[in-house]
Amino acid sequence: MKLWGGRFTKEEDQAVHAFNESLSFDRRLYRQDIEGSIAHVTMLAKQGIVSEEDRQSIVEGLRGILADIENGALDFSGEYEDIHSFVEAQLTERIGEAGKRLHTGRSRNDQVALDMKLYCRDQTEELAGLVKALQQELLQVMEENLETYMPGFTHLQKAQPVTLAHHMGAYFEMFERDRDRLGDIRRRMNRCPLGAGALAGTTYPLDRDYTAELLGFDGLTFNSMDSVADRDYLIELLAALSMIAMHLSRFCEEIILWNSNEYRFVEIDDAYSTGSSIMPQKKNPDIAELVRGKTGRVYGALVSLLTMMKGLPLAYNKDMQEDKELSFDAIDTVKSSLKLFTGMLSTLTFRKDVMEQSAKNGFTNATDAADYLVNHGVPFRDAHGIVGRLVLSCLDKGIALDDLSLEEFQAASPVFEADIYDAISMKTCVEKRNTVGAPGPEAMREVIRSCRERLAAETQR
Repeated sequence: MKLWGGRFTKEEDQAVHAFNESLSFDRRLYRQDIEGSIAHVTMLAKQGIVSEEDRQSIVEGLRGILADIENGALDFSGEYEDIHSFVEAQLTERIGEAGKRLHTGRSRNDQVALDMKLYCRDQTEELAGLVKALQQELLQVMEENLETYMPGFTHLQKAQPVTLAHHMGAYFEMFERDRDRLGDIRRRMNRCPLGAGALAGTTYPLDRDYTAELLGFDGLTFNSMDSVADRDYLIELLAALSMIAMHLSRFCEEIILWNSNEYRFVEIDDAYSTGSSIMPQKKNPDIAELVRGKTGRVYGALVSLLTMMKGLPLAYNKDMQEDKELSFDAIDTVKSSLKLFTGMLSTLTFRKDVMEQSAKNGFTNATDAADYLVNHGVPFRDAHGIVGRLVLSCLDKGIALDDLSLEEFQAASPVFEADIYDAISMKTCVEKRNTVGAPGPEAMREVIRSCRERLAAETQR
């Protein structure tokens, strides 16, 4: 069925149909299409544009189509161009003449804009829920590891001691920003385009506010040309998905490193690992690697949509059909990545002893040794040089600062006393750092309390 056949005298070439059709991928919009159509015909009846009898017949027919699709009694076979023509054809076949009145006061242009907004609105809520589930898992790791010491890195070099709770907290904040972005995008997209028509509205006395209310929108779009030509909300969503994918990829990169024989910080559960077809000893972090790899796929969707939109004049152009496969794939990819990553994180085993020993062996307490001298009256620049020479000596001997004798410390500076060992212990180094945002246990407990509140507040809204 074509929604535009009256002006044409020849059948569409089959190759053209195959190139032009979108039912093969926009079929996933069936629920939104039917929901929008029910709201539209309800408004038409309220305005006296269609009869109450026709409204009842159309609504019953649409609900029947929805039920049949969802229980598998109706498939998407046939030479239909898109989900809109499929639903309308099914409706007319079921209820007859009344079905032909459904499209009154509406264009496919504002119809598809509505369907995509409804779909993306649903998806932002689901995505936000998946991000929140990951944050809850991170929060549990944070609560259980306030005293799990590990090296913090800059330039991928061991820098200063932190805790696993502190490290996980950094990712919690990244995903908190992601969740906030999704909410912001949902708010901005939640304007109803239905009633914009093809580009210039309609002569029918539509009540657009009523339609928007029925569909749960916060209000209307205010320019009919922009209503059908706008894809900003999709670009914003793909940008947010790219950020989520980037954060997941960074996290995966660290897990992959931590899982290596050189680090041995974590053990990935067998359920989230694979083996080698030739090397029997291998246990590969394939899920983490795939999540990392799929990030480029999400970026590609964003760049493709930006590129597709950059040269389009107002208003609707067929190019815009390309928004769907890109968006669907990016949404699916990020949703599956979030689910799998959260499962992998929940089953990770952290090797706490290896982490702490790595922090000691990496001289992450060198700054604290210098601070010890400063607190005993030595200028910082001199203290920096003294401890640097001690580190050099330790490297020659293959030992940590903690392993130096008191005599060796005092040979470098007579200011050192026996309490130097307590001053540079991992526990002391971390516990002294209690400014807001630092890894000290007092600071981290306050951060965890704040994290809990933020997650609870979102639930209450």
